[in-house]
Amino acid sequence: MTRLILGEIEATGSLSLSRFYARRARRLLPAVAVVLAAVALGSWVLLSPVERDAVTPDLIASALYVVNWWLAGQAVDYFETGFQASPVQHFWTLAVEEQFYLVWPLLLLGAVWAMRRMLTSRRALLAVVLGVGVLSLAYSIVATLQAADTAYFNTFSRGWEFAAGGVLALIPHGGLSRRVAATLAWGGLAAIGAAVLLFDEQTLFPAPWALLPVLGTAAVIAAGTAAPNLLPQQLLSTPFMRHCGRVSYSWYLWHWPALVFAAAVFGDLTPAQGLVVVAGAWVLAVVTYHVVEEPFRRSPVFRKPRRSLALGAACTVIAAIPAILLPLTIPSLPTKSEDQITGAPALSQGDEAVQQSVQAVRPEPRTAPQDWPRNYNDGCHADRPETASGECVYGNPNSDRTVVLFGDSHAMQYFPALENIAQERDWRLVPLTKSGCAPPDVSLYNDALRRYYAECDTWRQATLDRIKEQEKPDLVITGGRDTYATMDGEDHVSAAESTDTLREGYVSTLEQLRDTGARVVTIKDNPHPDKDIPSCVSGAPDSLEDCAVPQDVAYNYPHVADHAANEVRGVRLLDPTSMFCRDGTCPAVIGDVVVYGVTTHLTATYVETLTPWLDNQLASLSALP
Repeated sequence: MTRLILGEIEATGSLSLSRFYARRARRLLPAVAVVLAAVALGSWVLLSPVERDAVTPDLIASALYVVNWWLAGQAVDYFETGFQASPVQHFWTLAVEEQFYLVWPLLLLGAVWAMRRMLTSRRALLAVVLGVGVLSLAYSIVATLQAADTAYFNTFSRGWEFAAGGVLALIPHGGLSRRVAATLAWGGLAAIGAAVLLFDEQTLFPAPWALLPVLGTAAVIAAGTAAPNLLPQQLLSTPFMRHCGRVSYSWYLWHWPALVFAAAVFGDLTPAQGLVVVAGAWVLAVVTYHVVEEPFRRSPVFRKPRRSLALGAACTVIAAIPAILLPLTIPSLPTKSEDQITGAPALSQGDEAVQQSVQAVRPEPRTAPQDWPRNYNDGCHADRPETASGECVYGNPNSDRTVVLFGDSHAMQYFPALENIAQERDWRLVPLTKSGCAPPDVSLYNDALRRYYAECDTWRQATLDRIKEQEKPDLVITGGRDTYATMDGEDHVSAAESTDTLREGYVSTLEQLRDTGARVVTIKDNPHPDKDIPSCVSGAPDSLEDCAVPQDVAYNYPHVADHAANEVRGVRLLDPTSMFCRDGTCPAVIGDVVVYGVTTHLTATYVETLTPWLDNQLASLSALP
């Protein structure tokens, strides 16, 4: 693209932006409109009401080519992580590309105009492209080290990859010797292959490791330009490879929706099944290429820029309308009022305990993922970047009895019941919780950040110091998720080693808490469902047994809190298993209340129904201050 811009500037002294944007619109947008409309239809047919509700904003953001920023915003939200991938998640790359197409020609045209008296057009463009590339790469490295999940989708973290292509277009390389070209070709293919085989979910991306496939691709292109008859270029120029190249754009658009919808119908796919689905998407790609992509691209009707731009606008509207209409197809279960639900006490109702169907629930499944405790909504739960908790106090701030809730989001979820007890018993309740930061005194690896979670260590130590020196509580209630990965120096250790480290670290933390003189209660971790519970309930309200999880599956993880509590004298263990499971089954709905919200997190509504049980348990453990 940079070469086309340079050629037009050198030939005419300017650049027709209308022709440039018209070519992009004619080439890219008709196929997008078809695929997004098909995804909306597929979502209506194949996805549950909750999943359809979640897909709607993704579709709209994709139609407007801002889905990368939408996904980056969701990546920041610790609790947005769920089981089901969006069928348009891959559109983030197209969004970055379209944003690049929008800005790049303006930037290059401005550079030529500003430097016209000092440099030739080529040198002016090269100066700007190199500058953009260096700045973007530096930003990308810093952003990736700080928060890899958001940097991954960030346009500014990706600009250097486009700039690499611009530099390749502006630097002459046709004079390379055959030997040098061959070295570049084979080296480039080796770099691309290494990235495919060696990169995994722990690889810091997009920087610095994206340099490997980006520079490898640049090397292959440069070699092919200098010596097109080399063996690597011949392999890449076979009829099969040329066909794949022609349909690659349509194949890219179709392959991910095909995978997501196949998983929605058949369950988790094996790698082999995934390859079969991607191969099947080739059929859609070929049809789209011949019926949509090429006819619009080559039609004489759209040769005039004005018509192509109108086509692009029409395609955007066509893509957005199904997304806007999709929510109208979403049924919702009636929501019961607070005085109509039973919740946890229903588990004591004999054979009727495990609910088989529901006509009305609380919370409504579509809102269950946002059904969080009051302290979270008040901003009193520390997010990933924060290293200290706020001065939030509930119950009676002037009480001489202080209770601290300490841990991660799995501890935070018990806040609704504790707040009720605090109000009843005249406690001063201080919630000290942080996303993804468990109580064990050990360094954690954060999957989203793809690095050592330094903010957690800082927060944990500061919080322990605050508990000892400032709060001086009568009772500390602690808990957390048992399934964290830990660090050994700079290395991310195995699951088995992490379990041992977590148990040792939890013992250390419990000993520190006990030594403050407070009574200490640790809560055993809750069940971990292997499915998206709100989505399942919304799609099967008449067969809730399909949404229930066997107890041995829900608790199939190494237990940390109970092991540590048994190791530390004086620490009480609170086991809530009987409040989630009965007769080997952990229901999705108990007493007309949806139990789980996002992944393994409990809904605040259900936890509030645990208030009498939790009060009785604390009394039986002699833990009440």
